[in-house]
Amino acid sequence: MTSIRPYTENDRSGWDAYVLRHPMASVYHLSGWKRVIEQTYRHRSFYLLAVNSRNQEKIAGVFPLVHLKHPLFGNHLVSMPFFDHGGILADDDQTAAALQAHAVGLGRELGVADIEARYLGAEAVPAGARTDFGTGVSSRLQSHKVRMLLDLPESADELMKSFKAKLRSQIKKPLKEGLTASAGRLELLDDFYRVFVENMRDLGSPVHSANLIRHTLVEFADSTRLIVVYQGRKPLAGSVVVGFGDTLFNPWASSLRRFSHLAPNMLLYWTMLEDACQHGYCRFDFGRSTPEEGTFRFKQQWGAVPVPLYWQHLYLDGRNGSSDGGKEKFSKMIEIWQKLPVSVTRILGPRVRGHIAL
Repeated sequence: MTSIRPYTENDRSGWDAYVLRHPMASVYHLSGWKRVIEQTYRHRSFYLLAVNSRNQEKIAGVFPLVHLKHPLFGNHLVSMPFFDHGGILADDDQTAAALQAHAVGLGRELGVADIEARYLGAEAVPAGARTDFGTGVSSRLQSHKVRMLLDLPESADELMKSFKAKLRSQIKKPLKEGLTASAGRLELLDDFYRVFVENMRDLGSPVHSANLIRHTLVEFADSTRLIVVYQGRKPLAGSVVVGFGDTLFNPWASSLRRFSHLAPNMLLYWTMLEDACQHGYCRFDFGRSTPEEGTFRFKQQWGAVPVPLYWQHLYLDGRNGSSDGGKEKFSKMIEIWQKLPVSVTRILGPRVRGHIAL
């Protein structure tokens, strides 16, 4: 028999050990994200542990949840906000069902409209999380987004040789233009964030707080790096990479549109892939894309293969499973945001972005 209880800091090592050995886990299940998000945006989090009823130290499942509550953006429990993956990890379907039932009860106490759990793929959604939703709860399972995965050879040289001549030429272009790439940590944060703010403004999206990146670099110091592409001392592109198991993840990447003729993004992505090979990773996760859109095709040219993401929504407010999120809802705000000065979006962005789960 298992019982469900909340996570405490005394559970840190046990939680992470469970995540590291679970075959359906991702980097975003690690307990460190609880501290990163709480420190950055002050959101309450509810990390749930399924433990053996007789031995409270024996973990049988975990469910990380973050509470996002805002008058404009709504009241939700999300696993995990800002990232592509999360959801329930459990030893068996019965434990998964118990974790989900507890989350539904918690959601009702908090008055949330819905609970969203993001899974790596169809096989990652526990059967126990597909049933027993409870009275008055409707569900919806979406797979309209994909993660783009590239299997890596043993060396960067082998990877370069596997590319078509056109792609190799595109990678060489920024080098011929005199661009350089640097990998580091906190010492590169200001340069990365300068690019990040402007790129997000151009996309019409509020930018994350620099503290989200800073806390990530500190919390996951052994596995996280920044990569920045420069023209002289001017940063033109940048990214964050986080390692977990045999995979290097790329949660954030940006480049300046006004320098696209120099192709800094090509050097940025090549440097990330080279870095992954040098550190012995077997796969590179390019992150989330919408099939056939521009970013999807850009990642596909590197040989990345789409793998559907499965996002489960449990609606507690009587809805029939209709979705009301995404850019479409805020299209007017996007247009306005793109016209704001970068200096303004740098101040206002984090105040808005921390309440948007995407």
